[in-house]
Amino acid sequence: MSDTPPDRLALDPRSPFHDAALLERGIGIRFNGVERDNVEEYSISEGWIRVQVGKSKDRRGNPMTLKVKGTVEAYFLDQK
Repeated sequence: MSDTPPDRLALDPRSPFHDAALLERGIGIRFNGVERDNVEEYSISEGWIRVQVGKSKDRRGNPMTLKVKGTVEAYFLDQK
């Protein structure tokens, strides 16, 4: 595996950007200089994260999310 996280990654297994091996390794997100642990999906090049909005669910039972724009930095939690 490479030492740099992917440009885009999602927690949802139905997403084409989901990668279980990378998620097991552990990814940390720093958004606008603040550590975030509630990120559902991120894109470094486009500069956004998707976070869950409360405990709300959509009609399919998935968590409601909100896209927030800003500076995104991703890093691996375990430094191999």
